[in-house]
Amino acid sequence: MTSSSATPGPNSYTTLAPGADFRHELAIKRSRFITVLRRVEDESQARALVSELRREFHDARHHCSAFVIGADRSLQRSNDDGEPSGTAGIPMLDALVKRETRAASATGGNKSAVADLSDVCAVVVRYFGGILLGAGGLVRAYSESVSAALEQAPLVRRERLGLFEVQVPHAEAGRLENELRSAGYAMTGNDYDAVNTHVGMALADDSLVIAMARERLASFTSGRGALKAVGTDWVDRPLGLAR
Repeated sequence: MTSSSATPGPNSYTTLAPGADFRHELAIKRSRFITVLRRVEDESQARALVSELRREFHDARHHCSAFVIGADRSLQRSNDDGEPSGTAGIPMLDALVKRETRAASATGGNKSAVADLSDVCAVVVRYFGGILLGAGGLVRAYSESVSAALEQAPLVRRERLGLFEVQVPHAEAGRLENELRSAGYAMTGNDYDAVNTHVGMALADDSLVIAMARERLASFTSGRGALKAVGTDWVDRPLGLAR
């Protein structure tokens, strides 16, 4: 993992799990609403998704879209793609930016509802079924399509964490990594030299969290393993898991 310097702004948000696009379909008064969600890093990637789906669903009447990008969610766009103004793109964007998840604090405190979804593009492909839905019906249909997709999509916490490593003999690395992972720590990959494995892990930038990690590491290694800070980076973590 490449390390980078921490920058001002939010240090965590919710996003899609990495991997393939997530798809979900609703039928409303014989119209088909096919929602495709993709994790994106910039506007060009979001627009690429729209272009791809225009080619794939070339016979559909509408390819409406919305996306929110950045840890601070500063980039937000939507497009009605021929639907009456304000009946598709804006409801889709609202479904993204108002989506709440339950996130634990870095120190393992109570979980609270937060609306912080980002780096997500949603495209709803509509095949018209012959029955007019009206403005209110369209708003509900597009909003519900994105919300229903998000209910089932795999989501993760993306956190800006401190990167650390601990140096242990090769023979001990597998056991130590399993113990740390079982204890809930985010593992970031290993490096190797002729004698030792450098086991990588990520921790919240919190003195209590780091102190607890040092104590556990001492216990796992009988005091031989020392935690060394090596930088910061964004790391994906399961929802509700924070250390």
